[in-house]
Amino acid sequence: KPKRIRRKGRIDIVTQTDLAVEEFLREKLQALMPGSAFLGEETAKDVKPGPKTWIVDPVDGTTNYAHGFPFVSTSLAYYDEGRVRLGVINAPMLGECFTAVYGGGAFLNGDPIRVSEIDEPVAALIGTGFPYAITENMENVIGRLQKVLAATQGVRRPGSAALDLAYTACGRLDAFYEITLNPWDVAAGRLLVEEAGGLVTRYDPDVPYEFGAFDLLASNGRLHRAMGELLK
Repeated sequence: KPKRIRRKGRIDIVTQTDLAVEEFLREKLQALMPGSAFLGEETAKDVKPGPKTWIVDPVDGTTNYAHGFPFVSTSLAYYDEGRVRLGVINAPMLGECFTAVYGGGAFLNGDPIRVSEIDEPVAALIGTGFPYAITENMENVIGRLQKVLAATQGVRRPGSAALDLAYTACGRLDAFYEITLNPWDVAAGRLLVEEAGGLVTRYDPDVPYEFGAFDLLASNGRLHRAMGELLK
């Protein structure tokens, strides 16, 4: 259908679908759990979730969606007591739905998933993404990309951070890194990676990742310290 695209920034766009999916989920989720809060990409006034909060990216990969490129997902997480308790990443154009429950494992279309067992960068396939504010972060992005390209088997940039994290959880990617991500980009995906046996930190593997942090590194765990060295 016509996507009715408008711009939020120079290359940051929003479609009618983003707004419609977010409003649909707000209505359904708050009815499912009365009194819960809602933090959605298109309507958020803040980026810090409080207790009993649904964290939603209605269309992660909006630019992909606008061009008919199928790496598009809806990311949904439930946050309470200081952590994500439930995560869902649905990729409707690919027919895949990733789910995770804190302490209960991670799944793809109902089947259990685990991170990969690759333990050296030269054998690893790495995912990354580029921020909308690319001109301001060009040196940061290109400098690290050069190092990762030279040290690994390859780098992929599908354009949906939520799917990159889901792909790390199921072993299609061995690690993923990116800067300037928001809670709705990573909340569900982080839980997926951790429940599938992986790790999520800052680029420094010894620094825990918190919402709003500038950089994020997710991996199968075996590669984590080596990737951290590359990204320093």
